[in-house]
Amino acid sequence: MQIAVLAQPESWYFRDLARAATERGGQCTRLDFSGLIGGIVDGQPVLNQGETDLRDCRAIVVRSMPAGSLEQVVFRMDILARLEAAGVPVVNPPKALECAIDKYLTTARLAAAGLPVPDTIVCEDPGTAMLAWERLGRDVVVKPVFGAEGRGIVRLTDPDLAWRAFRTLFRLESVLYLQRFIEHPGYDLRVLVLGERILGGMRRSSPDDFRVNVARSGIAEPHGPTDHEAELALAATRATGNLFAGIDLLYDATGRCYVIEVNGVPGWQAFGRVNSMDVAAVFVEWLETETPNTKHQITKN
Repeated sequence: MQIAVLAQPESWYFRDLARAATERGGQCTRLDFSGLIGGIVDGQPVLNQGETDLRDCRAIVVRSMPAGSLEQVVFRMDILARLEAAGVPVVNPPKALECAIDKYLTTARLAAAGLPVPDTIVCEDPGTAMLAWERLGRDVVVKPVFGAEGRGIVRLTDPDLAWRAFRTLFRLESVLYLQRFIEHPGYDLRVLVLGERILGGMRRSSPDDFRVNVARSGIAEPHGPTDHEAELALAATRATGNLFAGIDLLYDATGRCYVIEVNGVPGWQAFGRVNSMDVAAVFVEWLETETPNTKHQITKN
């Protein structure tokens, strides 16, 4: 089985997938987005990296999305969409990646599916953001619309700091994404979903930071998701179109559970450690046995 992984050269996750694939008699090849080639020659599609025809891969796994211009990012998504149309499983599918990468679209999709999300206002103008800050209780979390691992997230409770932050982000041509801060018990939950299966969960906490991401020195512990938590995680995965996702859940002081994030390129290093699970092996087996590969079928796309 040949799996292509779009990943950075130093990616631990690529190495873990390569190990798991080798143990099952398969092979993993690392790809760079910058090396993707698309086109039409003699009426036939070209979907290559170098001389390698990517349509011959059993699956394409996306483990990174490097920064790039709008043209570059759109082209990358176009290539993934054409591979998907050619019958090669792409995990996660390009439309799902577009949604998961975009916090506003994710929040809108989750709310449209009837899932509980924090009150959220997204805008571009600092004055509008100040009105939103007031409306959301003068205590908000501001997040990058594109971002992960808790980077760039700040909590704003002071009006002067809020104004300066909004003005600075406006000058950087950023979108202003504000969420009402939820008073919580000092931890959140990460539930890992693969297909229609709950792989498990972990509880992440921090003694001195509301951002509990393990990448920010959060403490990870195993957590068995309740039926309600599993239901929320599966529904969030379906709402965003993901096949493999990390769903972040947060309880407020009243015990209500919110869906905070959907990570379409979920890490599993800490998750696998605290749950004593070889996630890469489970994932590779799932790719081999449960994802349809219809590359030899004629499509009309």
